Amino acid sequence: MNTPIVINVKKKRITELLANGKRVDGRAPTEYRKLDVESGVIERAEGSARVHLGKTDVIVGVKVDTGKPFPDMPDKGVLTVNAELVPLASPAFEPGPPGEQAVELARVVDRGIRESKAIDLEKLCVESGKQVFVVFIDVYVLNHDGNLIDASAIAALAALINTKMFKYTVEDGEIVKKPGYTPLPVVNHPVAVTFAKIGNKLILDTGLDEEEVMDARLTMTMDKDGHICAMQKGGGSGYFTREEILEAAKIASEKTPELRKIVVKS
Repeated sequence: MNTPIVINVKKKRITELLANGKRVDGRAPTEYRKLDVESGVIERAEGSARVHLGKTDVIVGVKVDTGKPFPDMPDKGVLTVNAELVPLASPAFEPGPPGEQAVELARVVDRGIRESKAIDLEKLCVESGKQVFVVFIDVYVLNHDGNLIDASAIAALAALINTKMFKYTVEDGEIVKKPGYTPLPVVNHPVAVTFAKIGNKLILDTGLDEEEVMDARLTMTMDKDGHICAMQKGGGSGYFTREEILEAAKIASEKTPELRKIVVKS
């Protein structure tokens, strides 16, 4: 059990290492752990992917169904993201309805996809105001060893790229399936990078020990053109200065293309 004394000892050690440009596992401050992305891992899903980021293990399934559009977006399909922190993934996760951490995880993943306009939702409209396709993205955390946001966002993007929809025609207001499938209209590839602030240092891809002692967390999601499409602060009462945010943006612009290449190739 991590008591306040244990946390303070950990923070002192981690802070001392960072002062010399080092981390507990030997990585550089902005270096990611080994990233493995595997697509098409769930046979019955329209799309799926599994991501290992170090020992963090996340699987995402995509289901495409039909439903009604939102009243204020009658000509666009619907996107919904849910996250489940499986109890076997961490002693801190408990069974039951989604808690605050799961809700935040789903929200950050959703925002990156939505604000980057990763999916052309207009192409998911079947009949304006009446029927559209609904894309369900379900995130399952199987093992938690830090940086769930980046691992989940990467897995969600890989799963969307992997997603196929059935071909169809509309006859008398009804969908009639046709032979074959077509890719989900994914037109952008947003990638999230999450910074932790410990003392006055910024690091990427936190391990669990580092997350336990961080002062604050900042997630930046960048689209394929290098534009920031979403930002989310969390992880504590600490703050980021203007200079730190600008530094983070510069690092994110360098890191996201590297991560995107791995996802697109998966």
